[in-house]
Amino acid sequence: MLKSIRNLLTAGALAATAFVPFTQAAEDTVKVGVLHSLSGTMAISETSLRDVLLMAFDEINASGGVLGKKIEPVVVDGASNWPLFAEKAKQLLEQDKVAVTFGCWTSVSRKSVLPVFEKDNGLLFYAVQYEGEELSKNIFYTAEAVNQQATPGVDYLLDELAKKKFYLLGSDYVYPRTTNLVLKEYLASKGIPAESIKEVYTPFGHTDYQQIVAEIKQFAASGDACVVSTLNGDTNVPFFRELANSGIKSEDCPVISFSVSEDEFRGLPTKDLVGHLGAWSYFMSVDTPANTAFKEKFFSWLEKSTVPGIEKKGRVTNSPMVLSYDGVYIWKAAVEKAGSFDVDKVRAALESGITFDGPSGKVTMQANHHLTKNVYVGETLPNGQFKILKSYESVYGEPFLKGKFK
Repeated sequence: MLKSIRNLLTAGALAATAFVPFTQAAEDTVKVGVLHSLSGTMAISETSLRDVLLMAFDEINASGGVLGKKIEPVVVDGASNWPLFAEKAKQLLEQDKVAVTFGCWTSVSRKSVLPVFEKDNGLLFYAVQYEGEELSKNIFYTAEAVNQQATPGVDYLLDELAKKKFYLLGSDYVYPRTTNLVLKEYLASKGIPAESIKEVYTPFGHTDYQQIVAEIKQFAASGDACVVSTLNGDTNVPFFRELANSGIKSEDCPVISFSVSEDEFRGLPTKDLVGHLGAWSYFMSVDTPANTAFKEKFFSWLEKSTVPGIEKKGRVTNSPMVLSYDGVYIWKAAVEKAGSFDVDKVRAALESGITFDGPSGKVTMQANHHLTKNVYVGETLPNGQFKILKSYESVYGEPFLKGKFK
């Protein structure tokens, strides 16, 4: 089912650059890059980021553009192929001459494009939770840092659920491995011994979780264990199905996931995730007028959209979408403050502190290229939404945590 849903997007990805007819002369537009996987294993997550970015561009264009110029999106497909991301980044910067790019999902895709953006002095906004330990003058991280997702999630498991054993399960790449290095130090600082921590990784697209789930069941037999999941992409489908088939329930061994949001629930067996946890800086269930307005605008935009192959039914909103949306408006405000699209001038404006009242509350760009923002821990409901259990307001983004808790 998951692949059949997402395969519809591939054709749309190929034609996406032509989704809006532009009649203005070239000097009346500014090109903006969108670099996401619209096909492959990560399309389950990344396609919705393309959609919300296009909505934001349409909103801005309808209100007069940026410095009097209409945004002309240039959409390219990274195709869940990390070296291809670098090629597409080079195309956007050197051929299309985009003023800014919004994109990447996995840290490996971001690290693949980073040298390109630094060489060509491009500007990238990155909106997906990540492991930190990085600060590039060419990247602005609207994403959740580890202290804005992973450590608050672990705090909830420790303080509210009194968990004492932690099974760290992740996809085998930089984000899960580095995040777990920090979490192991953090757990040790909280008095959790090394023998109460288990660390396991699987490849992207892995499908056989029978042995791992059997191990989790044994690990959790004491009744005080949990799983901290950094599995990314469609590998979550077989994992949660196997977990449910094994009879492990959330009250026995809760799973807190850092890469599963409302959008991924559309392709997951949601009934198998009920009671399990998530931690993000936004949930669709956030009850504020700003979020209500955002959701109404997005669903209205979807209905009117002419983007080829776009999904219109059963759509939801999630944290990476909102952080992408926030990023567009933060960039717009910085351009207007700088009075220029010049990357160096826009960077200086961003570093001076730009605030935006977004769907999840006020966010502020810090001098270290990260956002101050709210953090929420939630429990999965049968309808694929999160019940908010705990919130943390205005959490400062700290990119460098490795070694801090030793």
